[in-house]
Amino acid sequence: MPDISELTSHLNYLKPEDIASIEAAYRLSESAHAGQFRVSGEPYISHPLAVAGILAEWHLDAQALMAALLHDVMEDTAITKEEIGEKFGKAVAELVDGVSKLDKIEFQTEVHAQAENFRKMLLAMARDVRVILIKIADRLHNMRTLSAMAPEKRQRISRETMEIYAPIANRLGLNSVYDELEDLSFFHLYPNRYEVLAKAVRAARGNRREVVGKVLEAIKGKLKSCNIDAVISGREKHLYSIYKKMHEKSLTFSEVFDIYGFRVIVQDVSTCYLALGSLHQLYKPIPGKFKDYIAIPKANGYQSLHTTLFGPFGTPIEIQIRSQDMHKIAEAGVASHWLYKSSDGNINEMQQKTHQWLQSLLEIQSESGDATEFLEHIKVDLFPDEVYVFTPKGKIMAMPRGATAVDFAYAVHTDVGNRCVAVRINHELRPLRTELKNGDQVEIVTAPLAKPNPGWLNYVVTGKARSHIRHFLKTMQYDESTILGERMLNQALRALGANPAEISQAQWDKLLNECSGKNKQEILAEIGLGMRLNIVVARQLLAITENAEERKNSTMAPITIRGTEGMAVQFASCCQPIPGDPIIAFIKKGQGLVVHTHDCTVFTKSRADSDKWLDVEWDPDAPRKPYDVSIKLVVANQRGVLAKVAAAIADAGSNIDNVSMEEVDGSAYTTMLFTLQVENRVQLANVMRVLRKIEEVVRIARVKG
Repeated sequence: MPDISELTSHLNYLKPEDIASIEAAYRLSESAHAGQFRVSGEPYISHPLAVAGILAEWHLDAQALMAALLHDVMEDTAITKEEIGEKFGKAVAELVDGVSKLDKIEFQTEVHAQAENFRKMLLAMARDVRVILIKIADRLHNMRTLSAMAPEKRQRISRETMEIYAPIANRLGLNSVYDELEDLSFFHLYPNRYEVLAKAVRAARGNRREVVGKVLEAIKGKLKSCNIDAVISGREKHLYSIYKKMHEKSLTFSEVFDIYGFRVIVQDVSTCYLALGSLHQLYKPIPGKFKDYIAIPKANGYQSLHTTLFGPFGTPIEIQIRSQDMHKIAEAGVASHWLYKSSDGNINEMQQKTHQWLQSLLEIQSESGDATEFLEHIKVDLFPDEVYVFTPKGKIMAMPRGATAVDFAYAVHTDVGNRCVAVRINHELRPLRTELKNGDQVEIVTAPLAKPNPGWLNYVVTGKARSHIRHFLKTMQYDESTILGERMLNQALRALGANPAEISQAQWDKLLNECSGKNKQEILAEIGLGMRLNIVVARQLLAITENAEERKNSTMAPITIRGTEGMAVQFASCCQPIPGDPIIAFIKKGQGLVVHTHDCTVFTKSRADSDKWLDVEWDPDAPRKPYDVSIKLVVANQRGVLAKVAAAIADAGSNIDNVSMEEVDGSAYTTMLFTLQVENRVQLANVMRVLRKIEEVVRIARVKG
């Protein structure tokens, strides 16, 4: 039977009264879980006891240890959060609640339930990082004892660990836990690959023992001769990192030389660089294989010098050099806040970075539509193979590999991201989609009226940028659709002989009551997005029953199109309507109005579906703006004709957006297809008149469809 004494024997860093509280929490947990057993057959209490033991190794405080002992009682027994709060304090109850799953809530799918659990856990963690430390210790013990589970469940839990928990452990700087979680997941996901690789490593260990011993002695001798006091150890890469390297770089095991590395731990920062210099004298460094994580720490606070050297027999040797304080942080990560004195500058900086990351979770959560979207953003941020770039003032910023200028803009500030129009990288103007590289200096150019572009979602990689862009676009589309929906509803009300201004609040309240809790803005937005018919909503407001004859006789004034409605009104690419064209609009569900020309083939084919077509007309006072339109020219195949045509288009005040040419071998004629930008039909007619005057132009026509 498990015993609390083994745990308390490791708690000499706590006060006696704290240990007494932990023992009381153990007794409550033991009685609550009495008669419950794990799948392995052990009494259930062995699990919370083991989780508390892992946290004791990290020297976490008494509240965290009590929460670890009680972390399953709310989920698996009748004990409530209030009871825990009364007996052990509000902080312990909040920790237990943060770790507990949301099993009692009905979800649409298992995926959604899982995402909701992570959202709750990560938000609780943003308030108190101990939540995630307890959860990681819980997952570590579950992974150590996973063999008792059914194969399918082992696979699911291991994949979840690999995708979420191991990266979070890495993000919080818990390196040894990260390595162990990855190896255990690898073992359960790919048991055959794991065994083959483990066997190869065991064989290589014997073959390379002589080389490792020789290198170890050489390093010790060199550092001693330079009067550098250091602790030197050989370390073996964990299996999953070897497998990942083989998989990513398509290497065989025999091509992976650096399965052995060496760690050099010295007194302080300056000695790290002295040790590096002396080892570069001992063995030649491999160019491009040096990383200074002391000057530029990783996002999780990790600091070390990494260098790869040509060792004896041409074998590459990987060496990490760090101070004792850096080693403590590398092993314990964010837990080092409890494990060591928090006056340490490095620990404080690491806590600050962790706090910033946790705050960014809260920011992303506030703008994510649902739990699965939130989890998608977080997963992106949990795999940061980092690049380090500089702001114009020289501040270093860590970005995930593959991050673009837009990601950087949002990392600086949400407003900078929303207003960015261009970027200077190393003082040169570059496209916003440019991927950032180590050492780039990045300056974002903003404009007060600029807005996020939906196309940015195709190339941003950070969760923060993605969630802010989506949030802005949703809000903008909602606002634009609300305005359009109101115009469409007013049009339908007038057609039914009602004055829109005379619709009372009581009429709206009655309609909203029937629409199960929606508000007026939501109804209008749904009309604008084509999810409700304006005539149906108008009839509901006026309480007119659906009458086919009455509807047939009712005439609606056309809706005016200004061209500035944004995403609520789209112009069909098949016929490219421009001001001056007779137009009609189709209500497309979820997208709002799509405007076509009267002679568009799409309209002529589906005009029988009259419910979805609305009469629209151009607003004569609409602000001028460019519209895309396509024209086709057949020209004599002569030198300089393209330049002549382009010059004529420019002289007529139009801009060329795109040009393509079709040339048949040996033909005397070439077909040119231009996409022009014109303000209206009058300007297009003027452009075509100018082009007809060119001697080489044989035929010209506007292209539709």
